[in-house]
Formats: sequence, structure tokens, C-alpha cells
Amino acid sequence: MIKLTARQEQILNLIKDAIENTGFPPTRAEIANELGFKSANAAEEHLQALARKGAIEISPGTSRGIRLIGAAAEAPAPQVPAALMMALPLIGRVAAGSPMLAQEHVETNYHVDPTMFSARPDFLLKVRGESMRDAGIMDGDLLAVKKVDSAKNGQIIVARIGNDVTVKRYRKTASGIELLPENPDFKVIKVDPEADEFAIEGLAVGLMRSWH
Repeated sequence: MIKLTARQEQILNLIKDAIENTGFPPTRAEIANELGFKSANAAEEHLQALARKGAIEISPGTSRGIRLIGAAAEAPAPQVPAALMMALPLIGRVAAGSPMLAQEHVETNYHVDPTMFSARPDFLLKVRGESMRDAGIMDGDLLAVKKVDSAKNGQIIVARIGNDVTVKRYRKTASGIELLPENPDFKVIKVDPEADEFAIEGLAVGLMRSWH
């Protein structure tokens, strides 16, 4: 049994709530803001203490690189009746020019509790690569996606550019569209909607991850 201070317990619950409600762990700044700390450094000190006690694992250099481990990750979730579960198709490789939800792209179906997500998703997409690492979206994660064809600046979207499907943060500018990575090792993708084959396939509304 991990012994935590009241403040550490509070922060651990905040992390759990953020993951349950949005699919993503909070940033240090979000923790500091929520708990009234003067700086993100204070949040970092508490996170390091939680890591030393084996409640979480921290990925260095990432703003959302927090994973629940041990007993913290194994808190029993209330059982959801089968009738309330929804079937979400997992989309694999997508053929150029064909609809995202075409039957040939569906690898399998997951039955999940729809209340896990910030909005009701339409499909799951397996994340490939580390370009969104600092948003807490890791290679191999299953991104829950709501099918939309437009987005607001700052939202994380699934976009199709020509033959490629990518997950990035959306920003519209006077000169076009920018798809922003959350990893300094990757470049911003600049899209000219007039010249490039570009479409927004959906909006990220949560994340499913194996914590083991």
C-alpha cells in the first residue's frame, strides 16, 4: 500500500480524473492552476515525489508524460452494463481516396464505455510514431476520434493529406493551415487547401492505452 500525503493524494486523483475525462494526463501548468500553485515547478516537485513512491511514471522532457502505474493504475472501475457499451471500429491502414470508415479498413471492434470520452467517438485510430508525444499521445495508443470535417485552432485532429493520415494539432492562419506536432523533433506541416489534397477526418476526444 502506497502511503501518500493529502496533497499527493489530491494530485494523483487529479491525474486520474484528467485521464478518465479526456484520455490525456494533465500538464504541470494545469495541475498548478487547478491547485493554486504559484508555478509549475511546485507541481513538478509533487510529481517527482509520486514517482519515487511508485504511483506514477514520468517521461522526461514531455509536458503530459505521466503514466499511472502499480495500484494507482489498477483502481477498479465501475462495471458498465453490456447494453450501454458501444462498439468502436479500430481503423488500420487507410487506402488513398477511400472513406475512413470503409469496411476494408476496420481491423477489429472494441466494446467500450462511451462515458470514457469527452464526446461520443465514431472510431479508434492506432497512433503511429512519436510526433504527438508531448501531448501524452504515444506510439501504439488508440486515439478515440469523433468524425467531423472542421476544427478550431488548438484542437487535436486526424487529417488526411494526399495518401497520408496524420494526428496533429490544428491551426488555421491567414496563409493556410498548419498541422503542429507536439514533439520538437518533428516539423510543422503547412497545408495549402487550394493546392493540397487535405481533409479533416475527425477530432480527438480521448485515448485508450495499455498501462502495463
